Amino acid sequence: MKILSIILILASAFLSIKHGWDAFQPATAEQAKMMANLGITKSVMPYFGVFSIIVGLMLFFPQTFFLSNVLNAITIVLIMALSLKAGDYKMALIEIPFLAMPLILIWLKYPFKF
Repeated sequence: MKILSIILILASAFLSIKHGWDAFQPATAEQAKMMANLGITKSVMPYFGVFSIIVGLMLFFPQTFFLSNVLNAITIVLIMALSLKAGDYKMALIEIPFLAMPLILIWLKYPFKF
C-alpha cells in the first residue's frame, strides 16, 4: 500500500506541477480551442497555473495533504462541469480517472472503516 501511495502522490504532484507550468506556455491551437469552449480566457490561465503548482507542492507536506487533494478534486469537478456545460461529454468522461486519483489518495491515507 505504501508503494502505491508513493506512486500516486508522485504522479498527482507531477501532473499538477506540469499543468501549472503549461499554463505559462503559449497555448497550441487545440488547447486554445478547448479553453475557449470551457469559457476560460487567456488572462485567467496564469492564476490557474500558480494555483495548480501550489496544490502540487502541497501534496508533499502532511499538514496540507488532505486540503491539496480536496482542492485537486474540486478543480477536476469544475473542469468536468464546464465541459458538460459546453456539451463536451467526452472531455468530462476523460476526467473521471483524474478525479479518482485524489480521492484514492485520501482513502489510502485515511481509510474508512465500515
